[in-house]
Formats: sequence, structure tokens, C-alpha cells
Amino acid sequence: MTWQGKVLHIHIAPAASYEMEELAEAQLIAGRGIVGDRYYLGTGTYSPKPDVRDVTLIEVEVLEAMAKGEPQIPGFKAALAPDDHRRNLTTRGVPLSHLVGKRFRVGETILRAARMNFPCKYIEELLGIPGLYDGLLNRSGLNCAIEVGGIIRPGDPILPSDE
Repeated sequence: MTWQGKVLHIHIAPAASYEMEELAEAQLIAGRGIVGDRYYLGTGTYSPKPDVRDVTLIEVEVLEAMAKGEPQIPGFKAALAPDDHRRNLTTRGVPLSHLVGKRFRVGETILRAARMNFPCKYIEELLGIPGLYDGLLNRSGLNCAIEVGGIIRPGDPILPSDE
């Protein structure tokens, strides 16, 4: 698989339901998460549940499609800002659904894609957008483990990894 993408935005929140904060750079710690994020701190909604959630990604292409009303879900169209979707990294040019079980580089770090993320009904309430849950089904992002930590920044390349 040949592709090359990049990081557009980095967001964290200190606890469940808190507003997402955009970062100019983030420190990723292997096996833990992004320093300062709710899952790194153990204050996320799903922190007590055993699951890989060191860092989450979503494709900007999904946000662009939803803003246009694609795919056609009768009466549903939503414009989400990069801090609305509650994922840590917003990417461009990265085939997230094809990466499950694979490793890839983000800047100087290496991530392992664990599973596709599931939307939750709570995001509809939090953002006041009825139908958002259905709009995000099967395209709500990717949950990853951090295997090699480091610093990442918006604009950093995202590439397949042979490691």
C-alpha cells in the first residue's frame, strides 16, 4: 500500500466532556498516550475499560463529506470543526480504515492501528447535532497504540512503516 498523509490538527482534553484544546506540538508516550490528554491522565470516559486508546485519529475527508451531506443520509448534513469530533489527530491523505493491525509513522513516532473507533450517542448531545451518531457510523476514526513515542506537530508526515 503506497500512500502519504499528514497531521492537520492535534487536540487533547484534560477530562471527559471538557473542550478540546488545539496544540502546536504534542508529546506522545509509548503505551500511555498524549501528555495532558484525558486517556493519558486516566480521566477519559472509557479509561477504566481495557482497550487501545493511546491516540485517536480521524480523516478530514470524513468531515468534508459530512459537510456536503455525503453519503446521502436523508436530511443529514453536519459541519464539524476539528475540535468537535473529539479525536486527537485530524489527518489528510491517510487511509485509516485500511490500517487496522498495521504500524505507521507520524512524525518521529510509530503507531499501531488497533481498531476502528465507534461513535457514541453522547456526541449528539454534546454538540447538539441530531443524527451525528448515524453520520459517523463506520467512519468515526481509528484507535491506536503508541509504540515509539516522541514529539509530533501539525504538518508532520504520516507514512507506512516497515518496522
